[in-house]
Amino acid sequence: MKHFTRLWRVFLLLVSLTTQISCQTTGAALSLEPKTALFPETLRPGEPYVVAVSGYQKAPLKASLFRDGQKLGSGRFFELGESGARGKIYCAIMAAPSTAAEGPARLLVEGDAAVLSEFELTIESRNFPSETIAITGGMQDILTRPDPQKTREAEQLWAIIGRTGTGLYTDGNFIMPVNSTVQTSRFGTRRIYKYPDGRSSTSIHAGVDWRAPTGTPISACAPGKVVLARARIVSGNTVILEHMPGVYSLYYHMDRIVVTEGDFVETGSRLGDAGATGFATGAHLHWEVRVAAENTDPARFLGRAVLDKAAILATMNE
Repeated sequence: MKHFTRLWRVFLLLVSLTTQISCQTTGAALSLEPKTALFPETLRPGEPYVVAVSGYQKAPLKASLFRDGQKLGSGRFFELGESGARGKIYCAIMAAPSTAAEGPARLLVEGDAAVLSEFELTIESRNFPSETIAITGGMQDILTRPDPQKTREAEQLWAIIGRTGTGLYTDGNFIMPVNSTVQTSRFGTRRIYKYPDGRSSTSIHAGVDWRAPTGTPISACAPGKVVLARARIVSGNTVILEHMPGVYSLYYHMDRIVVTEGDFVETGSRLGDAGATGFATGAHLHWEVRVAAENTDPARFLGRAVLDKAAILATMNE
C-alpha cells in the first residue's frame, strides 16, 4: 500500500510539473506580438506579392497598397492552413498594377479598425513594349458596337476575378498551358488599335499570346476549379480556373472546351483546344493570370511558387 501511495504522489507531481510547463509555454506564445511579413520585399508593376500575418485574431484583416495617396489595390486575407509560433497564419495575395509608376509606396495592414502594420516600399521601374494593330470591320464591331450581352459578360467576368474565395487548390508553381515557343504578344503591351475609319483606341494587353494552330491542346497551368467555361463575344470560347483565394487563370479564343463549370482539374488536365474565336486575328491562346482582379504577368508564376509556404513559415517562426 505504501508503495502504491508513493507512486501516486510521483504521478501527481509529474502532472503538476507538466501543467506548469504547458501554461508557461502557452503564456509565452500568447505574449508574442503579431508579426507581419511581405514576400518579396520589392514590388514590380504587374507582379504578385504575398502579405502574411500571424498572432492577430481580433477581426478580419485587410491590406491596401498606396502610391502618392492613391489606393492601387487591396487584398483580403485567408487562412494558410499552417500555424507558426504566434498561432494561425493568414495571407493575402496581391499584385502591383501594371500601370503603377515607379517610386515610394505604402502598404497598410489593418485589423479591428486600426493599422496593424505599415511597410514603406519602392515600386521599381518596368518598361513594357508597344504595338499597333490594324482592325478590320468585323473586329471593330466586336470591340465598339454596344451590345447588352457583351455588357453582361463583362460584369460576370469582373464578378468572378474580383472574388476572394476560400479555395486553396494549389500552393505550387504553374506550368505552361500550351506547347508553343512563339509568343506573339507579351504581357503589359501597350496597344494602339487603328480602325478602318481612321479612328484609334488604346488598351493594355492583360496576358500573353502564344501562337497555336487550331486544335492544339490547352492544359490547366495548375490544379484548380473551373469557375467559367462558355462562349463569350470578345474572348470567344473561354475557361477560367480558380487556383488560390483571389488567383485565377484565364484561357481565351479556344476552338472548343472540354471541361464544365464546377469541375476540378489537375496540372496538365486538358481544358480544350486552341482556336481563333472571339476578337482574334488568328489561331492562338491568350493566357492570363489575375490576382485580386489585377492583370498579372503569368511568367512570374512559372518555375517557383508565389505562395511559398516554407518561406512564410520560416519567417513567421523567427
